Amino acid sequence: MKKLGLIYNPVSGHALFKGKIDFLIDLFQRHGIVLTPYRTRGGGKDDLGRFLRDIRPEGVLAAGGDGTVHAVVNAMLESDTDVPLGILGSGTSNDFATHLGIHGDWESYVERIAADESRRIDVGLLDGHGQYFINVVSAGMLTGIAHEVKSTYKNALGKVAYYLKGIGEIPRLRSFSLCITADGISYEEEAFLFVIANSPVVAGMKQIGHDIAIDDGMLDLLAVKKTGLPQFMSVAANLFSGKSVTERENILHVRAKSFEIFAEEELCSDIDGECGPLLPLRVRTLPLALSVYC
Repeated sequence: MKKLGLIYNPVSGHALFKGKIDFLIDLFQRHGIVLTPYRTRGGGKDDLGRFLRDIRPEGVLAAGGDGTVHAVVNAMLESDTDVPLGILGSGTSNDFATHLGIHGDWESYVERIAADESRRIDVGLLDGHGQYFINVVSAGMLTGIAHEVKSTYKNALGKVAYYLKGIGEIPRLRSFSLCITADGISYEEEAFLFVIANSPVVAGMKQIGHDIAIDDGMLDLLAVKKTGLPQFMSVAANLFSGKSVTERENILHVRAKSFEIFAEEELCSDIDGECGPLLPLRVRTLPLALSVYC
């Protein structure tokens, strides 16, 4: 039988996934696939790379939110586990799974996994920090909200908890000076925030820009330039309604293979919804470095 590793977060989302494990094991076994589960504990207590090296799976499943997927991707790349990754989204935020079109219909997804339907995608790397990201790196206004919302609120309210927290941050709106070098070309901007995205789905917003692709060997930087509150709210309204903002005059949009980003003040980054290092950052793309079931 084919063997897949299942890495699941027992507390992500509404902590309901652990009640579905038997259903999934039975579903996969009916397709000739056996699952080897690993229950994450967090707090630096997990050794996912060792788990993957020990079981040598033919594929890996990540069940949880974006943070769980981030941890699994890093473990796969660090352990040279070059097999397809499947995403069973069960967290508060599942941006990358949303972009791939993976929703709650797990039965049809398992059929595609059993048929080995997969594709190669790009992955981002923070040079000097040894951290990979599958979807986004960001910093500035609103980007630290995920770390400030209590898990009890996230489980009860889902993404609404993030939006409520974000509304509370608007009165503290402030900009910072950025120096950006993209493939050797420099830009200087006063901005409220920036994201470096691999997919167009970021923070629950389903289309931050046109032609953002996960397999083009490039990353897309979008920075919201300093502007008045009405203009900022207009950009936010477009984002939350699923409208692209890359063409707006108060948005800097740069597509490149590598970025160097400096700020004049201390800024903490966010990587796939997890706390990242302080700026400056050196970011580059690893073309087609990962295979995903889709």
